[in-house]
Amino acid sequence: MLSLSHTQIRRALTLLVGFHIIVICASNYLVQLPFTVFGWHTTWGAFSFPFVYLATDLTVRIFGQSNARRIIFKAMLPALLVSYVIGVLFHQGEFQGFASLSDYNSFVLRIAAASFAAYLFGQLLDIKVFAKLRLTKKWWVAPTASTLLGNLLDTLIFFGLAFYASTDSFMAANWPEIAMIDYGFKLIVSLCLFLPAYGVLLKVLETRILKQSTTNALA
Repeated sequence: MLSLSHTQIRRALTLLVGFHIIVICASNYLVQLPFTVFGWHTTWGAFSFPFVYLATDLTVRIFGQSNARRIIFKAMLPALLVSYVIGVLFHQGEFQGFASLSDYNSFVLRIAAASFAAYLFGQLLDIKVFAKLRLTKKWWVAPTASTLLGNLLDTLIFFGLAFYASTDSFMAANWPEIAMIDYGFKLIVSLCLFLPAYGVLLKVLETRILKQSTTNALA
């Protein structure tokens, strides 16, 4: 963990909270849009949600566990509310009109609540695993292990709570398959694309923050 000023930490955490909310809301919308690849069912949400784990792991590495938890707890409720509103307005990918907000939508609320639970427990597990392994000599060990376990728990909780015996007949019938393929795509995206990006961003952020901290100290 780097030594940072209170202003630096507060600015960074505010941006990260906003980033988490945007990714969660986008993923909750995209998970309503299934597609088929090589005969397997999955959703577009598999390609957006790994961004959260990238941000969380960088947060733990640079700012520590306590600040990473602060981001999660600050992002949860706003993400739940915004996800519900977006899910109602653009139900199954089509704009429903603002009048739709006056009607209670149990399907969208269930997705938002499932996302709330999955995000909370998945991210807390990610932080715990990452913190345990972050001091290993190889930088990739901690983000790889935390991503594998955090995404697994997140996927099981989300799809089980959101689509088991759902009113959406397709998702109710296919959610175990979709969850399995979704998890597979998350791992491919995370390990093949985001893990290298994590290494690059970590180096860039550490260099910039250390440079800024040195400049402030000299000033």
